[in-house]
Amino acid sequence: MSILVFYSEFDSFEQWSTLLAPHLPGVTLCRAEEVQNDDEVHFALVWKPPHGFFAPYRNLKLLINLGAGVDSLVGRDDLPDIPIVRLSDPHMARMMASFVLFAVLRYVRDIPAFERAQRERRWHYLHPRSPETVRVGVLGLGELGAHTALELARQGLDVRGWSRSQKNIDGITCSSGIDALDAFLAGSDILVVMLPLTPQTQGLLSAERLARLPHGCAFINVSRGAIVDQVALTQALQRGQIAEATLDVFDREPLPPEDALWGMENVLITPHLASVAIPASAAPQVAANIQRAARGEAVLHQVFPQQGY
Repeated sequence: MSILVFYSEFDSFEQWSTLLAPHLPGVTLCRAEEVQNDDEVHFALVWKPPHGFFAPYRNLKLLINLGAGVDSLVGRDDLPDIPIVRLSDPHMARMMASFVLFAVLRYVRDIPAFERAQRERRWHYLHPRSPETVRVGVLGLGELGAHTALELARQGLDVRGWSRSQKNIDGITCSSGIDALDAFLAGSDILVVMLPLTPQTQGLLSAERLARLPHGCAFINVSRGAIVDQVALTQALQRGQIAEATLDVFDREPLPPEDALWGMENVLITPHLASVAIPASAAPQVAANIQRAARGEAVLHQVFPQQGY
């Protein structure tokens, strides 16, 4: 008998169990507290399990992270020496792209200015800009970032991308390496942060780097809050260096009620939902990787937490 142990404080065990069961006839899905024989646990489907969670499962063959980001696993000293995979669901990429597209077009079409005018009962006309005159910088060109950059380019925007290593994407002006970062930031009227959180990216957008952005730019973060110096970002928003921001992630979540960002008219806050795992579309992928691991085959979408991705 094989057991798939499940742990998440945010995801539905019942939903995942119902969706996975038809694909895994020889595997029993159990919550961690329901496992009766630890030695029969061969697979783990988890999101942010507590420290020491994996220790009882000596026969674990595969760890599946319930999300695309693996920063919650980075730096842990209790991970088993087995393949670790992340979710790579095309629906997640589409969801992310649609959220970023909404946020970017909201600024391109000056919607915040009209929202303020409406609250003041004031008719306020601003002539629409041509999209090709707006420079959108996508910071991070991984699976989600590249998909999003292409969606933005389809709108006629001037899309530029930056990544650690050089990428080539049709229609996107790509740059790479830390030496190119300042020039990339200086050429972004709207910056979209889509980097994974790694030891190299933590605190990457410091006060000095935020100051490289054009005065009056817009800032969108859909990756991880710790990539940005949040105090410096708040100050830049208060003095107008950064004119507007859409923030889906923060250095502490939930964002504390006393945080100054809550009361800022030029900030849109959403609760870390730009892209989430969709069980119905991700379950076949999860099941396929479990079947591969059971047969001793290489798994898909493997990640390496020591590298951060």
